[in-house]
Amino acid sequence: MKKPVSRVLVINDENLVLKEIIKGLNAAARTLENPYGLTFVGVTTALEALRQIEEDGDIQAVVVDDRLYTLKAESNGQRSLQMSALELVQRITRFRPELDVYILISQEQEDEVVDALFSEAVDGYFYREERDYNGWYRILSAQIQEKARTPFYDQLKSYVLMAKDAWHTPGHSSGDSLRGSPWVNDFYEFMGEHIFDADLSVSVPMLDSLMEPTGVIRDAQEMAAKAFGARRTFFATNGTSTANKVIFQTLLAPGEKLLLDRNCHKSVHHGVVLSGAHPIYMDSSVNKKYGVYGPVPKKTILKAIEEHPDAQAMILTSCTYDGLRYDLAPIVEAAHAHNIKVIIDEAWYGHARFHPSLRPTALEAGADYATQSTHKVLSAFSQASMIHVNDPDFNEHLFRENFNMHTSTSPQYAMIASLDVARKQAVMEGYKLLKRTLELAAELREQINSTGVFRVLELDDLLPEEVKNDNVRLDPTKVTVDISRCGLTVEELQRELFDRYNIQVEKSTFNTLTLLLTIGTTRSKCSRLYDALMRIAREGRSPQRLYQTPDIPRFTQLKYLPRDAFYCGGEIAPLLDEKDRVNGGLAGRVSCDQIVPYPPGIPVLVPGQVITQDIVQYLVGLLRSPKRVELHGIVYDGYLPCVRVLTGSEEKGLRRIRR
Repeated sequence: MKKPVSRVLVINDENLVLKEIIKGLNAAARTLENPYGLTFVGVTTALEALRQIEEDGDIQAVVVDDRLYTLKAESNGQRSLQMSALELVQRITRFRPELDVYILISQEQEDEVVDALFSEAVDGYFYREERDYNGWYRILSAQIQEKARTPFYDQLKSYVLMAKDAWHTPGHSSGDSLRGSPWVNDFYEFMGEHIFDADLSVSVPMLDSLMEPTGVIRDAQEMAAKAFGARRTFFATNGTSTANKVIFQTLLAPGEKLLLDRNCHKSVHHGVVLSGAHPIYMDSSVNKKYGVYGPVPKKTILKAIEEHPDAQAMILTSCTYDGLRYDLAPIVEAAHAHNIKVIIDEAWYGHARFHPSLRPTALEAGADYATQSTHKVLSAFSQASMIHVNDPDFNEHLFRENFNMHTSTSPQYAMIASLDVARKQAVMEGYKLLKRTLELAAELREQINSTGVFRVLELDDLLPEEVKNDNVRLDPTKVTVDISRCGLTVEELQRELFDRYNIQVEKSTFNTLTLLLTIGTTRSKCSRLYDALMRIAREGRSPQRLYQTPDIPRFTQLKYLPRDAFYCGGEIAPLLDEKDRVNGGLAGRVSCDQIVPYPPGIPVLVPGQVITQDIVQYLVGLLRSPKRVELHGIVYDGYLPCVRVLTGSEEKGLRRIRR
């Protein structure tokens, strides 16, 4: 196994002094305990330092002289200030906020320097006159050791290795019920012993409680908050789907307004039902050429804020499934001007904090809450997510009550440990890994384009016309490929890649594939994908017609609160009769359920929405289409597709939404 390397960059403008410092610190690293591979390097200028920090992903800390001078061009030996320590520290922390920063100061200037610098992200300082290299080394080593700590995982591992006899849940009892069984031992062997050893009960006090953490889970969450730039962070083991619902129930009382992107994940729409919120839907932009749904136009968002200043909260998705991300700062500013809390679903963007080309994150742009599917883009198990809070009015008691309402009293401890480890990896080597991922993404784009048949869509290709002036940016780790010239339908191409080349892709539209690159993507995986696409391209098939699903109808009238409509019993009304004729009587009825065609996964109907003839025709068109589309929310009466709608008596008992 590779040993970690932790470089510490020392910045001092006097070459002889710098050499002495580097020599002394490296000598200390050789003679003292060095589990994290500390090694020291130096530069004499601020610009060299910034260049080194950009190029070297193994740098974990910097030591900056509080005065950085450079020789003037004249030969009289005079020196001029090249950059203040304050400015350099600000530039370093903007570029890589995870780095530890220490300052070399003169003892007589302590008060002046400390007051100026400790409002910044400075971790400590050393006196320039006291060359205690062993002492400096121990402090820097301890700081890196603290950053690399995984409080929960360390405690879980320690407990497992104690090999205690279990007289508590779960029933498999560290795998003993499976091990050696003639019927299910293969499952034990396939999963591995530690997955069972680490599957423990809340009956183990030293592993803390996710529902009321006071020990190692609390510590792990505090370290995650610091890493991701949040005031508070909470681990969620039911995915970002549950994280969104928890926030809604914390911020919204029944009937209070929520501004939301219609293209939000279905968990957002479920959260509207659970919280009883009054949703104000904003239609997303649409790139009809490629079937890609983009951000809500900025003018639409700003108009909704102005028209609904009494809204309690707003939620947007940034970045989208296809990698399109909002220019959030002006949107957040406009919402906050009306005291509207801003929630950003960053399910696909949890890695952004750890590379400057992906920032600003939602929190850096001023959002009050960000939910992240850590498992999607970092090294956590599926369902492992984080809720980051920067709301100055955060009501922790109410949040905790709602969090516990959705959290199992028997959480999967391996999932919590994976969040702890994912945070550690992101802090210690996230920049280095993302730098490699972004390089691989750029190479893969060139390789795919070189096939002459497949083409990677760039930002300008993906952007719908109505958001082209909204300063929307693209996450390069999401690669969308135009497949329209390969001679296969998207379903045929996916099957070809899977069956012949052992490749499974992320998602598709009628004429695109989307590939997701993460910190786990390797050059060999990219090579295999390129080889597969090149082989398919060389087969020289003639392009064929690709059938596009029709555009989703625009949102119609919301007659009742979604919660009120959903919890009515309703009645089943057919879309088609036994002679395959369209049911004209559905128009004007009110849906009790959310009807979602997948792809693209955007609700055509939500509970409480009035059904129109256009919506009926759209759903019937999908049911009759030769292209298979999942229709979530459709219920079958025998073989007849139906929707659940309010009865006349139920409508009389409900309060209509005031427009």
